[in-house]
Amino acid sequence: MKIVAQIKEPVNKEMELFEEKFRDSMTSKVALLNRITYYIVNRKGKQMRPMFVFLTAKLLNEGVVNERTYRGASVIELIHTATLVHDDVVDESDKRRGFFSINALWKNKIAVLVGDYLLSKGLLLSIDNDDFDLLKIISVAVREMSEGELLQIEKARRLDITEDIYYEIIRKKTATLIAACCSLGACAVQPNSEHVEIFRKFGELCGMAFQIKDDLFDYGGKKIGKPTGIDIKEQKMTLPLIYALNNCSKSEKKWVINSVKNHNKDKQRVKEVIAFVKEKGGLEYAVTKMLAFKEEALQMLENYPESEYKRALQLMVNYVVDRKK
Repeated sequence: MKIVAQIKEPVNKEMELFEEKFRDSMTSKVALLNRITYYIVNRKGKQMRPMFVFLTAKLLNEGVVNERTYRGASVIELIHTATLVHDDVVDESDKRRGFFSINALWKNKIAVLVGDYLLSKGLLLSIDNDDFDLLKIISVAVREMSEGELLQIEKARRLDITEDIYYEIIRKKTATLIAACCSLGACAVQPNSEHVEIFRKFGELCGMAFQIKDDLFDYGGKKIGKPTGIDIKEQKMTLPLIYALNNCSKSEKKWVINSVKNHNKDKQRVKEVIAFVKEKGGLEYAVTKMLAFKEEALQMLENYPESEYKRALQLMVNYVVDRKK
């Protein structure tokens, strides 16, 4: 059985019901909107985020979920989808998971409005059911994701990212949403308990490991989800590159920064930068850090009794760093 199917197995029933509820949560009286949301629903990815919600809830509640869990999973997926639609507009992306992006098919204005619509649907789903504790968790995540993206853009202009700032960017940009999934799962079944914060931290650690793994793909030779060297072309300072810059001579640093700033469209120059980062041990360093986040996340699960949900979460943490794309 494939690893994702193994992770999903303990929450298969919930995931099926969730898909129905998620589809319902998107409906509108506007035909154009329904056509677009139908397109979105039918090109879904692995749905890791709702899985985090259900596995956490079942782990903490003896295998039982409630309506709040479904709403929490729907809210997170609505917000996540909204941010992806908006991201594709910002990045001028024509493709998403191998399909045409919303902006490629329906133009930017419609894509931005659809993103806004999904965002408002997510917020109203919480408000209409008085899930203000869940709403607070998701609102913090949206704020942090926006701050993370803007911090990355600000730093890309000057290329002055330290390792600490890099962690701050990926914590906000990526890890905060996975942290929200896990704390939503906990809050749905055990509101106001210490588990809400424990699982927020657990999700954050998974997210940190996930993003470093993504950054490593930029240096891979194999065909994966995105072409290699793309982060350098987009002037994104990732951990392997930051490490290499901190461990080289002044003249080397000058050459790398000049390459990333002024020659990032030159394929040969990008290849040379990738080779330089590898030679300086940037990849090994990033792998070490990624594994440290993974180990810390696994450690947090140790305090909980054995169950199929705990095992699935352990599998999920390992999958985050072992995945091939």
